[in-house]
Amino acid sequence: MKLVIAIVNKDDSSALIQKLNKAGFMSTKLSTTGGFLRAGNITLLIGTEDERVDEISALITECCSKHTQIINSASVLNAEQYFTSLPVEVTVGGATVFVVDVDKFFKV
Repeated sequence: MKLVIAIVNKDDSSALIQKLNKAGFMSTKLSTTGGFLRAGNITLLIGTEDERVDEISALITECCSKHTQIINSASVLNAEQYFTSLPVEVTVGGATVFVVDVDKFFKV
């Protein structure tokens, strides 16, 4: 048995959960917050057989693509003595996935 821990962008999570359920995978959804942009993430815990990990990996890759987003950076003091924020393009989305061995798995 394996435990797949997938940290995905909140915007991508609904489609991913839907596809996981359709493929017969059960998951536990945890709301989490990213450190860099303080953006909303979802952490999914998915228990599965060893041979189905690649199937989960393919679904995550399909649903969780990286994209760029414009955010306002920290305020700076410009020549006219006004504080302005500068737009910065950052890459968001994608997924961080951990696969760990599980000694025991049961539902009550």
